[in-house]
Amino acid sequence: MKKAYLTGIACLMLAATLSAPALALTVGGVDVPDTYTANSTELQLNGAGTRSKFFIDLYVGSLYVPKAQHDGNAVVDADEPQAITLHITSDMITSDRMTEATMEGFEASTGGDMAPIQSEIDQFMSVFKEEIKEGDVFDLVYVPGEGVKVFKNSEQKGTVGDLEFKKALFGIWLSDEPAQKSLKKKMLGQG
Repeated sequence: MKKAYLTGIACLMLAATLSAPALALTVGGVDVPDTYTANSTELQLNGAGTRSKFFIDLYVGSLYVPKAQHDGNAVVDADEPQAITLHITSDMITSDRMTEATMEGFEASTGGDMAPIQSEIDQFMSVFKEEIKEGDVFDLVYVPGEGVKVFKNSEQKGTVGDLEFKKALFGIWLSDEPAQKSLKKKMLGQG
């Protein structure tokens, strides 16, 4: 009788676990979903981490790819659907600060040669002209043959560039000179 009772409890616990909603993890107070749909392609969460500066958490960055990838250069160079989401977690992030940090990121990811994609960078940067506040979410979704679809709080703000622009943009977080090495490692599922 006792064995049957314990087996029943174990089955109920297993059923409850299997039917629970699939949230991959919580990072910096942000619930990060385990999948992201880019057009009709379902992407898997590769990793997520917190961008910090001077001990202040600024945003949670998450990387979604078709299959797990731990090599930043491979992600940057891949001509396949991918997404990076940025959940703003601090009121320290302003339009001016986001613009400045992103431009520094483009400078680093292109090795200082932004000229070939300068018009795309200018187009992309316009998304940061609107006020940015804690709780805002930016989705950067690369779709091969279309470019990078840019969303703010689920509203599409435009589509920018091609694969070369995507390489520079994703390189901000995943290149050999990332915005923050610990965030890169987390996004690549390495820590």
